Formats: sequence, C-alpha cells, structure tokens
Amino acid sequence: MQTIADPNRLQKLILDEKQKNKIIGFVPTMGYLHKGHLQLLRTARSQCDILVLSIFVNPTQFGKNEDLGRYPKNIDADMELAEREKVDIVFFPSTKTMYPDNFSTYVEEKSISKLWCGAKRPGHFKGVATVVLKLFNIVQPDIAVFGEKDYQQSLIIRKMVKDFNMPIEILTCPIVRENDGLALSSRNTYLSPEERSCALLLKKALDYACDRFYKGVREADLIKSGMENILLNGNCARIDYIACVNNDTLEPKKILDSADRILLAVYIGKTRLIDNCQLP
Repeated sequence: MQTIADPNRLQKLILDEKQKNKIIGFVPTMGYLHKGHLQLLRTARSQCDILVLSIFVNPTQFGKNEDLGRYPKNIDADMELAEREKVDIVFFPSTKTMYPDNFSTYVEEKSISKLWCGAKRPGHFKGVATVVLKLFNIVQPDIAVFGEKDYQQSLIIRKMVKDFNMPIEILTCPIVRENDGLALSSRNTYLSPEERSCALLLKKALDYACDRFYKGVREADLIKSGMENILLNGNCARIDYIACVNNDTLEPKKILDSADRILLAVYIGKTRLIDNCQLP
C-alpha cells in the first residue's frame, strides 16, 4: 500500500496504470473510518484492479461555527484498516495542496443542492462538489463509491458526473447501522451515552414511516406528524427537517408512492445527525 500526498505524483501513477488497462476504483472519505466506509471499500475492491482511498477533511464544505476544527481523526487506525481492506493507494493531501493561495474556482449544482441540507447548510454542497471534482481529476477513477446515508450528496455527485460527461460509474451502498439501528457516522463519537440512546429515535421514526406507508397511509403530513411525535417525545432531540420526497429529484411530496424517500436531519444535543429510508 502506498501513501501519496502529492496530486501530480498520484495523477502520473494512475495514468501509467490506466495505460495498462487497469480499472481504477475510488472511495473518497474524510477519514475516521468505520464499518460503513469499509463496505464502500469492499464494493470498490470487488470491481477494480487499483483501489484508491482518499482521506481529506475538506474545509470548504463546513460552514461557520460547524465542527471543522474538532472533526474526529485517527490516521493510524485509518491506515491499518486501509491495509486490511487491500487498498492500493491512500491519497492523503494537505489543505494547502488542495486549496493553494490562488485557488478561486468552485463548482455548484443549482437544483438538488438548494433543498434540505443544502438549504440548512448554505455553501455545503458547493464545497462537496468542488472537492469531489478535484479528486476525480486527480484520481481519474473508472468507478467511485458513495454511501446512501448522505443520500442528497450522492444524487448531487451523480448529477455533476452526468452534466460534465465524466466517464465515471457512480455506485452507492446501503446505510450500514449498529446492531441497535443507529446509522454509522464519524460524528457519533460526539454523543454522550445519554445522547447515544436518544439518537435511536431517528431509526424509530423512519421505521414508523415505513410501517404506516406499508399499512396504506399515503399522506405525507400524517406520516411526518407521527414522526415528529416520536422524535420529540424524549425531550432530547431537535428536528432540523423531516422531508417526504421523490427519490430521484428530492422534491417534496404530498402523496407518497412506493420508492419515495424519507429524509431526516435531527440535532441530538449539539450533534447534527442525518438518516433516511426508501419507502417499501
């Protein structure tokens, strides 16, 4: 396994491999790897010859007063897991390398990114799209793998790849959860034991939504009202949004159909958690 910090060196190495008709798989992360990331790596590993993992905490996707300065890190553990998962190259650039002093070009998706997390975190998806495009240009993958927990992000990346005619196949993996149902997230480490227990309300609310839909309830307002009751019942959660949306456009729906999606963003204490489910 190689660790590379220089984009030009990585780009040249990848070009050499592609001339040998090697398939390049890519998993971009901000590190602090957990089982969800490992599923992404295993999916990519099964379909490529050269597997690249990037670890970069991207400052441009964090808003003012967000957790950029305290985002969890454990690079030694990340490297150990990467080697165990048979990663070929870990790309570990510095902020100065990715955003030199004269950096002034950004990418912004103008449709999906205006909704939900995009509305709540202005500039977030502009930072995401910019860094992913940069990483794609450096790594030049044939396949890139993302997780469905950040569902809105995955749609924006797909749209960017389509709009720019990029020859990259985007794969997504289902949400990986703890045994009790909590969606895996690096930010779960912020939670106290009491908050960790309260965070289970997110999955409970999503399960309620799927159950009500399965039993014939189609009105989004009725489902959202029941979810609100569950989330607020413990007096430990603050709802950022509950959204009943079209699975492909994320536009809000009043009457739900099969394969529509429920999106959630909830504060547990000071920690903002997201989760989602597709309706049966």
